[in-house]
This record gives sequence, structure tokens and C-alpha cells, in this order.
Amino acid sequence: MTMMVWGVNLSAVKGLTETLDILLVAAIRMVIAAVVMAVMAWQWGHSLTHWKSREWLLLVVAAFFLVYGQQILFAAGLAKTSATNAALVLALGPMVSLSLEAMVFRRPIFMRQFIGMALALAGIAAVILNRPHAVLTSAAWGDVWIFLSVMGFALGGLCIQRLTLNSSPLSVTFVVHFVGALMLCLHVIASVDAPVDHLQKMNLWQWSLAGFSAVFATGIGSVVWSRGISTIGVGRTASYISWVPIFGVLFGALFFSEPVTEWHAIGLLGVIGGSMLIVRR
Repeated sequence: MTMMVWGVNLSAVKGLTETLDILLVAAIRMVIAAVVMAVMAWQWGHSLTHWKSREWLLLVVAAFFLVYGQQILFAAGLAKTSATNAALVLALGPMVSLSLEAMVFRRPIFMRQFIGMALALAGIAAVILNRPHAVLTSAAWGDVWIFLSVMGFALGGLCIQRLTLNSSPLSVTFVVHFVGALMLCLHVIASVDAPVDHLQKMNLWQWSLAGFSAVFATGIGSVVWSRGISTIGVGRTASYISWVPIFGVLFGALFFSEPVTEWHAIGLLGVIGGSMLIVRR
């Protein structure tokens, strides 16, 4: 269900970034999401006072990689490569997360998981490369920045997996996004011309899209994501990212009248089969 919301979120963010700076959109989403998580933490009485200095340091590192670094690198990469290239590089996320988890936590990767990653990646490629206006360019520095954003997301997930061994996913996610939102806001103030003017010019529809993205996709979705990491590990949790392009295509067809072809059915079968192989115990 979270991947379905993230698929809708692709369309929401796409609509926002057509008229607003991508980093400004990210900062707005993270600030609202942090407020939502704060309310959730207060409602369920999660304490933030029992962490030691080492854990606070790990929380800041997670915020830097998972929120700030991921958004900055993604924006820099998207400015230097095509959306098709970016989507294909992002599809490597499950493979990167599973590999890093295996190295850090000394967990084996089974042959069926390798096959599952290959199937899911092939399914995503079938969907992305057959979308309208898909433009696959030669490798460029933008692809490197996008890949580094994938690495940042995976490293942040590893930090969360370590932190949630002794703390609630909600508390961890709230602090990570609060610190990350603060970093993004400082960056936006330093790099975006007159950010307050842009905020004042946003209309009701733009605020509605930002609110949906922040509350459901970033706020609640990130808490669910962290709970998944704490329960089944970052590698198996990240495998569900393969579903985001599938739902993105479906909602793109619904909201933007994009055609659905037989390639999308092939891609869906690949993602289903690959996901089952990866997450199966």
C-alpha cells in the first residue's frame, strides 16, 4: 500500500516541479512530514530522551544521507541527465540496499535473490523504456549523481536498521526527517532566489499536492518504511521499491492519459516474480 501511495506521489511531485524548484518542493514536503511525525510521536507517547551521543550521531548521519544528500544529489543528477536514465538508475536501489546490508550485517544473498533482482530490474526497464517520450541518453555525470543518491538512500536505511534495534521506528524516523528538513531548508535559503516569494505565490492546488505528498507519502510512508526495515531488514524492504514505477505508470495513465501497452504487462510480471523471489524467507 505504501508503494501504491509512492506511485501516486510521482505524479504529485511531477506536477509541483513543473512550476517550482525541485529542492524547494523537497524542503516543503520534509517540513510538513516532520510536523506530521511529531504529532504521531506525541500522540503515541514515544520518548526521544533515552538515546546516547553515539546514537544521536548516527541519527544525524542518517538524516544527511537519507533526506538531505538523497534530495540534493537527485536534483543535481536530474539537471544533467534524462528522466529515462534517472529512472533506470533509481531501479538499482533494491540491488544496492541488499548488497550493502549483506556486507554490513554479514547476511548471505541467495541465488534466488540475485535472480529476483534481475527479473525485477528487467521488468522496470521494460516499463520505463516503453513510456511515451522516453529518451535514453549515453552515460553522463548526471547518472553518477543519481546513483550516488541511490547509495545515500541505502546508507540511510542501514543507519535506520541499526537504530531501530533498540528504538521505535516512529521516533527514529521523526528525528531523521526533522534534522534532514532543517538541512534542506538551510540549503534552499542559500541557493534558491526569494524562496518566501515562491511560497506565497503557491495556489491551493499546489498546496494540496504538497500536503498529500508530505502527509501520506513522506510522513506516514516513511514511518511504514522504517518499520519494514526494522522488521525484515533494509535489503528485503528495498525490494518493494520495484513496485513504484509500476504504480507510477498506472496513475500516469489515469491522471496524464499515458498509454498502457503490452510492455507494461511484461514489466508487471517481472516485478511480481522478482519481488516474490527476493522477499521469500
